[in-house]
Amino acid sequence: MAHLTTDDGVKLYYEETGSGIPIVFVHEFAGDHRSFEPQVRYFARRYRCITYNARGYPPSDVPREAERYAQERARDDIRAVMDALKIDKAHVVGLSMGGFAVLHFGMTYPERARSLVIAGCGYGAEADQRQKFQEESEAWAKRFETLGMKEAGGIYAEGPTRVQFQNKDPRGWREFAQQLAEHSSDGAALTQRGVQRRRPSLYDLADKMKAITAPTLVITGDEDWPCLEPGLLMKRTIMSAALVVMANSGHAINLEEPALFNQHLADLFHAADLGKWPTRDKRAISSAILGR
Repeated sequence: MAHLTTDDGVKLYYEETGSGIPIVFVHEFAGDHRSFEPQVRYFARRYRCITYNARGYPPSDVPREAERYAQERARDDIRAVMDALKIDKAHVVGLSMGGFAVLHFGMTYPERARSLVIAGCGYGAEADQRQKFQEESEAWAKRFETLGMKEAGGIYAEGPTRVQFQNKDPRGWREFAQQLAEHSSDGAALTQRGVQRRRPSLYDLADKMKAITAPTLVITGDEDWPCLEPGLLMKRTIMSAALVVMANSGHAINLEEPALFNQHLADLFHAADLGKWPTRDKRAISSAILGR
């Protein structure tokens, strides 16, 4: 097993496949490095693909100190992976919790990103949902601690934005649910409290998002309700952002619709590597409806 060590001494498990321009994949809360298997199988034919497990997800370390889990730490762990593998710049792809980390990475380390993919990002971002999201995060942390990963993970896997995957692809969903059940209950609880519950709202980051210039693709499913409005926020705010809304899809869009997801990523990577990804024409920003 291959591990690297972060600057605060946490060992992260990683896998590397293929060669060429690097792509770093950053998984969601309910996933791990295996969640990007459909992407690795596709892109490793032409790219150097790196997946890794976040802290709290064995075989990565599961630090017991709550303060070692934070949004800033998740962001810097992407940098730690790139530094350890001697990667100067990469396409960086994240889903959900990973999408938040990729967004923060793009705001903080813009010179390290060839492009950014921010998928399924937005849970708890809206002002009227902040307290509810924080309360639910704490409740889930307690469930993971008291029920254990197998039972609590089974409930989590059938959430309102997961049933789309279950209905479309029962076999794929069962694999996802089984992998979730294998996670650390302590790691899940610590991640809920440290990363999920305490992360800032996207709406409080608008000014920082305006500074992003890397080619950016925001992707969400049209039934991933907590991510729709935040997706529009990122599209409006990031001048180099394109927005894709995938039809009849929930949260795990890279697994629900892998071929379509891969095609959108391939188009981004190709355009970004050629320097052909557009930045929004300022004439498109207007309070008028029909024109000047």
